[in-house]
Amino acid sequence: MIPIAVATEDELSEALALRLVSEVRTPHQVTLKLRKGGFGYLQSKMDSWCQLAQQQVVLVLTDLDRAACPVEFRDKWLGNRGVPANLLLRVAVRESESWVLADHIAMRELIGAKGVLPPYPDTLPEPKQTLLGLAKGAPRSVREELIKAIDGNLSQGLGYNARLTHWVNTQWSPKRAAERSPSLARARVRIREVAAAFKS
Repeated sequence: MIPIAVATEDELSEALALRLVSEVRTPHQVTLKLRKGGFGYLQSKMDSWCQLAQQQVVLVLTDLDRAACPVEFRDKWLGNRGVPANLLLRVAVRESESWVLADHIAMRELIGAKGVLPPYPDTLPEPKQTLLGLAKGAPRSVREELIKAIDGNLSQGLGYNARLTHWVNTQWSPKRAAERSPSLARARVRIREVAAAFKS
């Protein structure tokens, strides 16, 4: 049984990470779910993740946000550390919402027929804002949970994480989404590779 720890920024990214881990065919168990608000917590604990990865697989999922590219981003986070083979630092380009948007079939089930879905969500400068904009045309129950307007600007509603987490668990397909998101496709491959090669 492969032990896997998952460290994420928020509720939605945790749901996405756990969905990816569920694809691992080798018998496995999620032993730890480590989540606090924002990437600062994840970055500050890199030494701890490296130490933990001496005994088990550790998946750290964060957003690229405004950084230039994933390679430079990982180099900045890891510095001169020797990276354990069991450590997976994966970066959603540019936000976890780009992975959400990449499954067009599931997105249509969530928001309905209105709105143009982005063909290449990894190229969006602000995927979350794109998702909120699409949610404006969603059925009322979905719209009221996902968005709220503050001074004419869209922000996430009170039910945003709960609704999207449930949707990720029940409708979102990593396989379909990976066809439109290269960063997700790379994450799926690496998770399977590291799990298959796991040594405690």
